[in-house]
Amino acid sequence: MSLRANDVRWTRSGRLVLAGVTVAPEPESTVGILGPNGSGKSSLLRLLAGLDRPEDGGVELDGQSVAEMPRRAMARRVALVDQHAETDLSITVRDVVRLGRIPHAKMLGGDDGGGAAVADALAATGLLELQNRSWHTLSGGERQRTRIARALAQEPTELLLDEPTNHLDIAHQLEIMELIRRLDVTAIVALHDLNLAAMFCDHLIVLDAGEVVASGDPADVMTEELIADVYGVRCRITTDSAGPYVRFQCGAPTAWAEST
Repeated sequence: MSLRANDVRWTRSGRLVLAGVTVAPEPESTVGILGPNGSGKSSLLRLLAGLDRPEDGGVELDGQSVAEMPRRAMARRVALVDQHAETDLSITVRDVVRLGRIPHAKMLGGDDGGGAAVADALAATGLLELQNRSWHTLSGGERQRTRIARALAQEPTELLLDEPTNHLDIAHQLEIMELIRRLDVTAIVALHDLNLAAMFCDHLIVLDAGEVVASGDPADVMTEELIADVYGVRCRITTDSAGPYVRFQCGAPTAWAEST
């Protein structure tokens, strides 16, 4: 089994955020969470990470309720890479990555295997040569890799990422998604870029106004009709050996429908 959400419902300030959402990824698969702004992607990740609790339904890790797990035990299994992680401190890449070992620290100090875990995380993200660099000197792509390395230093089995390619150029977007795909973890990734999701995800879940409107293989989920309904844009989809590819077109979906 793995991390899963079972029919979760959550409201915030009286507004329905998630309604009956189920997520049940296969172990070591990459699941993409799609949907327009305000559809509930980030909120779903927070529920899966145990940072918030649903009003109905539940989140389980290997069959155990996340709500009943100690926070430290949860952090040893589930790592979250959120959208914002800035600091004014003068800190090196290695120091940032070492923060991922906090859940494993012993009460009297020490962390058996911590040095190896940090080294492995730096190597997996291609940061060994940058480990002594200051955080403030890093590019956007290097900072994102550092955040992922910090999460990997937790030695998680489940990795949650909230728009990890946001504000990155195309080369770094591909680099980050390729990295996530080859990790030996179950990854659940909130994304805006439909083509990146189709290229790198094994399974897609599309949210709209807090509800799941599509779930399945990218080739089955990515349809012109769904994109028109959920995102309010028209497109053409072509499919080859790499999967579906979305080409967006100008004009409202209703105008497109009337002209075809």
